[in-house]
Amino acid sequence: MANKTSARAQLPVRGHAPERGKAADTRFIIAAFTLATRRALCVVAAASVACSASARAANICSDARSASSDSAGQSQWNGWGATADNRRFQNSRDARLRATDLPQLRLKWVFAFDGATMAYGQPAVVGHHLYVGSENGRVYSLAARTGCEHWEFQAGAGVRTAIVAGPGKLLYFGDQKGSVYALEAATGALRWKVQADPHPAAMITGTPQLWRGRLYVPVASYEENFAPDPHYACCTFRGSIIALDARTGRRVWQSYMIDQKAAEIGLNKSGAAALGPSGAALWSSPTIDARRSILYVATGNNYSRPVTRHSDSVVAIDAATGRIRWSRQFTENDAYNAGCLDFMDPKRTNCPADPGDDFDFGSPPVLAKSASGKDVLIAAQKSGVVYGLDPARGGAVIWKRRIGIGGPLGGIEWGAAASSGKVYVALSDCNWKPFDRIVDGKHVSVTDLDSDAGGGLFALNITDGAIVWKAPPAKACAGREHCSPAQLAPVTAINGAIFSGSLDGHIRAYSAHSGVVLWDEDTERDFAPVNGARGHGGSINGAGPVVAGGFVYVSSGYSRFGEVPGNVLLAFARSK
Repeated sequence: MANKTSARAQLPVRGHAPERGKAADTRFIIAAFTLATRRALCVVAAASVACSASARAANICSDARSASSDSAGQSQWNGWGATADNRRFQNSRDARLRATDLPQLRLKWVFAFDGATMAYGQPAVVGHHLYVGSENGRVYSLAARTGCEHWEFQAGAGVRTAIVAGPGKLLYFGDQKGSVYALEAATGALRWKVQADPHPAAMITGTPQLWRGRLYVPVASYEENFAPDPHYACCTFRGSIIALDARTGRRVWQSYMIDQKAAEIGLNKSGAAALGPSGAALWSSPTIDARRSILYVATGNNYSRPVTRHSDSVVAIDAATGRIRWSRQFTENDAYNAGCLDFMDPKRTNCPADPGDDFDFGSPPVLAKSASGKDVLIAAQKSGVVYGLDPARGGAVIWKRRIGIGGPLGGIEWGAAASSGKVYVALSDCNWKPFDRIVDGKHVSVTDLDSDAGGGLFALNITDGAIVWKAPPAKACAGREHCSPAQLAPVTAINGAIFSGSLDGHIRAYSAHSGVVLWDEDTERDFAPVNGARGHGGSINGAGPVVAGGFVYVSSGYSRFGEVPGNVLLAFARSK
């Protein structure tokens, strides 16, 4: 246990925090970056800001096709998981790409997010149109085949969620300040905007689900990143899911994962109020079970004590009423926040007594079918364990399979894919270690990504969880700073192939039958974007590959925990 505690002191918590919450992350990032990397960040940002208006004007689409969300008869990848069951599987008709085509994939166009240093928004494709959000809050409508721009909309904060296109020609998404938006697909005009939750640290990272006229929105927060401040009264946020009328934005119901509001339970070591219970954030998209009229959500850890029954859980919610039908908790007693990190607060002022392991769920549940046709709900946790649950028996555990060690940024982070009786899971197990570096002519001890830790892709049998095959982590980090083989990004499946991105900047396609690599592209390099901004790829995290209409779309660049920054959306297709 002592070794485990010592190792954890080097690890940051999940850092989804913009503005105030981001300050806690910055302390780690600055410690990890060399001078050269910090200068590169400044160059990219400055060059993006200096992007000329004439270059953007030259990229405005000249064709007369409307940016409509009408997708009849056209290829699409709509929302987070392509389908409401969050399987992240693209069928052959919509993919228009076969496993045998993958060696012929070539870069067709690049779009740079002006002024951003991360590309964490996952695109949605509806027919001829691609919609994507960005770190700086801009939402774009682009031509899916060329990357030219139809319109852009400025949200109030960064947009990490995928965009959801509705039958009423509206687009839906959430931002990093907890606002939910509906835009007109043809023009980008705002139809309505509502605040998901009144808590000042509320944010939306999980993509909403649109079903039967209602928009279901998961609510998370960055309050756990306030905890290193010894004078902050920690903590009060409660994770929840809300149901909105998709046409008007009217709130139908809100279901909290913690029953009671936080109350004062004592004082912390600096004399500030200690509050609880708190936490149980919903980081990921809800999953729809149309047969049972149920939403499945996966929850995070508690931020403070007392601990609660729906943290680190898979929860089934009645879609009509918001009532919790059942809940299955996988890690008890998991109270944890950024104040538990010694480099954030050596005194651990707001860290709960006997903190947990930060084993929350960042991945949405996946509703899949076994080879015999039985429904199995897949839950992949940051603990490094994957579970198969029976949705017909209150989430009873059918099987569980450990594939990694787990940790604050370990285990499975953002999502699995399922098809043909198998579930495909990428492993993070990202770690850091101290290095002696020369910065400005002086020897400095810094913490950087461990280039030998983490990574790997697993295929599991949906019936019993048995490992069908394992693809080992790639060895692409030799001689590179801020590099890790960890695979945090969600995976995507097509018939015969699995796509997975890595912190090493590579996007790879693997054989669905054997795990052999079929295609490998290093995105950590400079690009010439179609919109004239300076573009550079980096680590891949947060957003998963999207396959539609013969194209593979990849967001590249992530710098929150010392990875390589970047600001590009890449579009690959077969060479002619």
